[in-house]
Amino acid sequence: MAFSSYIIKSQLQRSINGITPLLSIIRNGHTIRGKRPGVARTLEQRLREENPQDAELTARVDIGFPKLRAPKSHRQERMQHLKVQRKSVELEKKARNHTLLINLDDVSKEYMQLNRAYDVRIIADHYGVYKDLFDLAYFTPRVNLDIQYQLDNGINIPVYNGNVIKPLEARKMPSVQFDGKTDPITGKPTSSENLWCLLATNPDSYPAAQNKEIVHWFIANIPNGEVSKGEVLIDYLQPFPPKGIGFQRFVFVLYKQKKKIDFNSFKMDKMSNNHLEKRTFKTLDFYRQYQDEITPAGLAFYQTDYDNSLTKFYHEVLNMKEPIYEYDFPDIYMADQKQFPLKRPFNTYMDRYRDIKQVNKEFLERKLAKTHPFDGPEPPLRYPNAQPLRNIPSWLRTEIRKERLKIGRINDY
Repeated sequence: MAFSSYIIKSQLQRSINGITPLLSIIRNGHTIRGKRPGVARTLEQRLREENPQDAELTARVDIGFPKLRAPKSHRQERMQHLKVQRKSVELEKKARNHTLLINLDDVSKEYMQLNRAYDVRIIADHYGVYKDLFDLAYFTPRVNLDIQYQLDNGINIPVYNGNVIKPLEARKMPSVQFDGKTDPITGKPTSSENLWCLLATNPDSYPAAQNKEIVHWFIANIPNGEVSKGEVLIDYLQPFPPKGIGFQRFVFVLYKQKKKIDFNSFKMDKMSNNHLEKRTFKTLDFYRQYQDEITPAGLAFYQTDYDNSLTKFYHEVLNMKEPIYEYDFPDIYMADQKQFPLKRPFNTYMDRYRDIKQVNKEFLERKLAKTHPFDGPEPPLRYPNAQPLRNIPSWLRTEIRKERLKIGRINDY
């Protein structure tokens, strides 16, 4: 250990002096060649250097509303309020005695106004929502969406930031509420009429192409946030993730309209409401077409995966066979068999190259030979490890010990 520490100290000293040694560290008989971790470039850095990209082409673009800056007087009032609270002896005493009560409604209201928009953007980025919907564009949701699914028993399931909602719970059209009378640019209520449009899409549900979506809901020209008075272009369709593909994202995007827009090209009649091909959609193309007239202002999404209620939905609503995806596990790699394998028990080594059905058959026959047809199997040994095994090969001792201790293949029968 002293010699190893001396080598490490000498190598570090040479690195400090500007000399990069070939052998940087010697530890437990192993040598690490090249630069030490922390100095050497990571794989991500090497790939970035080998595949350079133009910063202007890969730069992200903010297409949403800007953040509202509070007036200077408001900030001064807040700072003055904080100073008074910090100097309060009564509040400090309650905090130390764990008797200070906080109004959670006020905390939630303040969070909605200050931090929620930023948190939603960070979480949506983490789940790849902006990348799959808007490519390099993104926006900060300045309008808070309150979306809830109501079950038959009266329980409401809200849509949080990526929570899991089952298809059975999302069968019915959700209730959507938001403040549509406040202008996102000024942050003040307006006397004129504000128009909005709401889109619900699933970027993971189109089976034919990965860069396409299926639109599940489209309501346009919503006056002052009253969703019930909007123009329903595409009726609501519940999520239907196939069995075996995992979770899918169900995304709600709210757009602020500058004026009333004619979206009749997207309108679907009742007869074609359940045709998935006619529900093909791409959010990026939609935004590019109307980018001068709409601005994304709100965002909410959840995750959903398969449940048993979708079998009936596929057959009766979509009129199609239920798709089921399974993962095909590759065959286990088998190296060429050796005549004299070293340091491997020959019985387990030979079993790897035999038919597993034949191996299981022999094991089951051996087990049934020790089982009485009426009395059952032989009683287990009281102290299995205390029974001596003499004049028995080592490989057979291991098999006998496993059988006595009920370890390994014996548990499968």
